[in-house]
Amino acid sequence: MNTLKQQHTPDQDAPASADLEKIVSDNEVGGRQLQGATAALIKWVAVAWSCFQLWYASPLPFSFGFGVFNDTEAKSIHLAIGLFLVFASYPFSKGSPSRHIPLFDWCLALLGAFAGAYIYLMYQQIALRPGLPTAIDLWVSAIGLLILLEATRRSLGMPMVLVALVFVVFAFAGPYMPDALQHKGTTMTRFLNQQWLTNEGVYGVALGVSTTFIFLFVLFGTLLEKAGAGNWMIQLSIAFLGHLKGGPAKVAVVSSALNGMVSGSSVANVVSTGIFTIPLMKRTGLSGIKAGAIEAASSINGQIMPPVMGAAAFLMVEYVGMPYGQILKHAFLPALFSYLSLLYIVHLESLKIDAKTLQRSTRPFRHALLSWGLGLSGTLATLSLLYFSIMAIQSLLPAVASSAIAVLVACLYVAVVYLASRSDDLHMDDGSSPIESTPLAWHVARTGLDFLIPLGVLLWCLMVERMSPGLAAFWATVTVSVLLLTRRPLLAWFRGEPIVPRLRLAGAELIDGLATGARQMSSLAVATATAGIIVGVVGLTGLGLMLTDFVEMISGGNLMLMLVLIALLSLVMGMGIPTTANYIVIATLMAPVVVELGAKSGLAIPLIAVHLYVFYFGIMADVTPPVGLASYAASAVSRENPIATGMQAAVYSLRTAVLPFVFIFNPTMLLIGITNWWIGGIEILASLLACLLFAAATMGWFFARSKKWESALLLVITFTLFRPDFWLDTFYPKHVEVPGSQLLAEIAKVPANGRLDVIITGININGDDVSKTVNLRLDAEQDPQQRLRDMGVSVAVVGGKAMITNVNFSSYAKKIGIEPGYEVTTVLLPAPRPSTLWPVGIAFALTALIACLQRRRQSQQQRQQAILATA
Repeated sequence: MNTLKQQHTPDQDAPASADLEKIVSDNEVGGRQLQGATAALIKWVAVAWSCFQLWYASPLPFSFGFGVFNDTEAKSIHLAIGLFLVFASYPFSKGSPSRHIPLFDWCLALLGAFAGAYIYLMYQQIALRPGLPTAIDLWVSAIGLLILLEATRRSLGMPMVLVALVFVVFAFAGPYMPDALQHKGTTMTRFLNQQWLTNEGVYGVALGVSTTFIFLFVLFGTLLEKAGAGNWMIQLSIAFLGHLKGGPAKVAVVSSALNGMVSGSSVANVVSTGIFTIPLMKRTGLSGIKAGAIEAASSINGQIMPPVMGAAAFLMVEYVGMPYGQILKHAFLPALFSYLSLLYIVHLESLKIDAKTLQRSTRPFRHALLSWGLGLSGTLATLSLLYFSIMAIQSLLPAVASSAIAVLVACLYVAVVYLASRSDDLHMDDGSSPIESTPLAWHVARTGLDFLIPLGVLLWCLMVERMSPGLAAFWATVTVSVLLLTRRPLLAWFRGEPIVPRLRLAGAELIDGLATGARQMSSLAVATATAGIIVGVVGLTGLGLMLTDFVEMISGGNLMLMLVLIALLSLVMGMGIPTTANYIVIATLMAPVVVELGAKSGLAIPLIAVHLYVFYFGIMADVTPPVGLASYAASAVSRENPIATGMQAAVYSLRTAVLPFVFIFNPTMLLIGITNWWIGGIEILASLLACLLFAAATMGWFFARSKKWESALLLVITFTLFRPDFWLDTFYPKHVEVPGSQLLAEIAKVPANGRLDVIITGININGDDVSKTVNLRLDAEQDPQQRLRDMGVSVAVVGGKAMITNVNFSSYAKKIGIEPGYEVTTVLLPAPRPSTLWPVGIAFALTALIACLQRRRQSQQQRQQAILATA
């Protein structure tokens, strides 16, 4: 088997591993390097937290009838342990002791744990006197908020604290604010009660999602990485892409995508893959700045890559009112297109500098064809057999289906581990040793096929069994825990090696993974709790309604200008606070504004498109100077200027920045509104081509160096492919208007998972007349009234008018701005007009014309170079 040759010749460009470990440690688990009994105590507290979260997410409490916690109690325990670990792990300042915990920090840790757990400890008493806090309640609330802000400063930095303090001041300074933002203010008692003793502030939705979903997904990714899945994915990327033009850079993109699927952390992703890929890219001719920028740009997108997206994606489940499986479906194509266009950017950079390629392992064609044929056919046959076996078990043996499926998966696991035992273990390259040749893809693949089983379990539970994200993550985490505990002993057994040492090592790695996952969550728990302060102030003051009028005034009602303003706000906020907290703040403040102003402009924007828009610009902040943490981590590996690296990464990330604008106006990319899959498929391919052409236009290179008019035309083509309906809207009406009284009849015609635009009118709570366009999400085909009730709204047709009689609290209908008493005045049906394939076809023809011109120019240049070479 050909592998990466391991030599120990140091590379001057490769940073010390200790420095990189410190970067990850400071960012993920705090800067303290504890030793002795203190380190053991903190480790076992973290392990206990992981065990508690697994217990809470599992069905075991209900099966055994004890250890059942309600949501509020679980959030209280979650925050209490998170605060304790933050003060134990993060020093007061850079000059504070890092080898031990000072007495002051012990006091803050214990006091924070008590304040965080106060609702759990006093649950019955608080429940019996709602809205009537005692003096002790208020003191604990005040101390808890101060300790939470200090924990936030230590783990996330001062910007997040300043943002929270601005909102706190706003809550009390309402009467003194400008007219557009003026409110009656609040009292200290009301503020403390709402923030700390109810579910509307610190213990709100954000902390609830952290408790229920996020913790287990972070733990799942940590354990999978501990098992070796990250290294396997990197080596697999090398095997498939290493021999291509700019292969190492393409390896960085693909390995970061694969690694990001399970890590969800930009900085950890940069360091874990960049330590190998950045020096390797530099040795093929790329500059250190571009190598670091490619790694940073590809690593941040791991947070948008299903199936395990960043923590903010799980908040969408609550904010959008949509199952996580549907969010994955909507998010998949934009993430895929973003990575494919980055691969194309890397390819263009390689063409510009004529980058070196890695030598490809060679073997007889007959052997290669046989190996690939057997590998692919065997994999497909195994997956098909597994799928139909599970279906048969569920149909024939429903009483013992779970146990039988577990036995079947266990047998498959043992089989693939046996296959892995026939090959040598993969070794992680440090980026400083030369590569003789890329490894053979199948030889690498068969060493880690078992890593796909936990991912398969996760996707099966989410997409097929339609479990909640928390329960799906629980079973996936249990699966990867079993894998981590048994993989090494099984490999040793199959190879005839001693089993006991491997079993001990596996147990130690499992404990370490449980501790590391929990410690990584401490700062995230604090972030979601602090974001709850902001969300609480918004609810307390009615800031959301004020902002709608305020932003509409600033943007002049122009939706595009408003979107640009929100994008800039997301970038600025994201420079100082983590992606998850940034998403919570911007989604709470701005998402309803986008939906409302879009509706007033006659554009029914799907709610998921708005939230993905905010999410995308939140992660962009991780590479945008002057703060961009991912760029700083990449520059630490490349030994280059972090600002220059961030600027280059921001240029590479323009293709990601353009996608949110696209799916706001054309949600086809989110697989929304596709009624004809042939036309929809062509539009999706057109969107992919648009991403690639946008990359070519911004890089100034297509098949050859582009002329200015060619780049300009490529941008026009890109716009046409992204928005083919724009040109049709200029000459043809988009909708046919049908009276609202026909609403139920038109809903009956909409296929399952379809959409219908309607215009609603009414009077809002301020007494103003409102007319807006909303997008109804219609799921399974059934009675029209039931389809409306499924999205949380009831409609009665009386006297020729379709009146909205009820809107469920926190339902999808409520989130898109539908209110009781409004009337559905108009149903908007697609107007008969030429197909969008006409502008798409013209764009394709113009693309072919530019390609021909550049290929001819490229051929002429090559002939001239050949003549000069022979002269």
